[in-house]
Amino acid sequence: MSKPKILVISTGGTITMTSGQGSKGIAPTLTAADLLGAVPQIAHLADIEALTFSSMPGASLTMKNITELAGLIQQRFDQGVSGAIVIQGTDTIEETSFLLDLLVADDKPVVVTGAMRGAQAAGADGPANLLASVIVAGSPQAAGRGAMVVLNDEIHAAAFVKKGHTGLTSSFISPNSGPLGLVSEQRALFTSARSMARLGLAAPAALPEIAIVKACLGDDGRLLSALEGLGYAGAVIEAMGAGHVPRSWVPRLDELASRMPVVLAVRTPAGPVFTGTYGFPGSEIDLIGRGLIPAGLLDALKARLLLAVLSGNNESVESVRACFSRFSYLQA
Repeated sequence: MSKPKILVISTGGTITMTSGQGSKGIAPTLTAADLLGAVPQIAHLADIEALTFSSMPGASLTMKNITELAGLIQQRFDQGVSGAIVIQGTDTIEETSFLLDLLVADDKPVVVTGAMRGAQAAGADGPANLLASVIVAGSPQAAGRGAMVVLNDEIHAAAFVKKGHTGLTSSFISPNSGPLGLVSEQRALFTSARSMARLGLAAPAALPEIAIVKACLGDDGRLLSALEGLGYAGAVIEAMGAGHVPRSWVPRLDELASRMPVVLAVRTPAGPVFTGTYGFPGSEIDLIGRGLIPAGLLDALKARLLLAVLSGNNESVESVRACFSRFSYLQA
């Protein structure tokens, strides 16, 4: 049986970090080839094409970087690669994986991985995460599932995954769905057939800036009035509870939604934006009636990315609303 051909791209992150002489902490130093060389079992599982895209922490990655990665992955898929793995810092995995999910339309698997511990740490998790990612990317059952995040032998859908802890190797969670599956005995075991809608969007020439504004106790919403002047093309409101903001925000949001697309997400760790329960000023019924677009099950970080792609493609407000509505439920 022939081995799958898998593209492994390293962008940096904790998994690549070591401490140098005189250094006060760890920093990216290892290449994709270095990481693969530390896990000799991988050579028996797949034919690997290794590429070092960059050497930076996850917090320094940009949307432009991920758009370039999406184009590179699609190019290699067109040339016969059967799966792709992106290695990066865990700080932004929940965002980058979803952006890749939006921009890579191919059914071939894209896996994003990293590590919670540096390469020289006792119990470094990078090698195990990389091995598990190769197993998932090479699995026939991974096809058609979109971008996935693989750490701690768990497989997560890009649309749901969140970083849930600053340091534990079990940090990554999917509060709205649970993991898609796990890696056991060098096999990818998918225990859930459910996923979010995949849109297969075209990559815009440029991704416009989208603001996230978080509602909190006693805030008067004055930032909302500054967004357009600061050059933002849209906004995501990270609302309280099921989709609520202070009464004082309502006039500003009413004006803002008449000038740019405004998406309503929630700051709770799980659960959808409500659409028809509460009716007071600043409630979800009130805000949706004023033109805000409910984000469904997407959190604010992911809603920002979807709105950026849609706005970059000059989609109408009606089209934006229709795309977000597809994330209001799980697909069987």
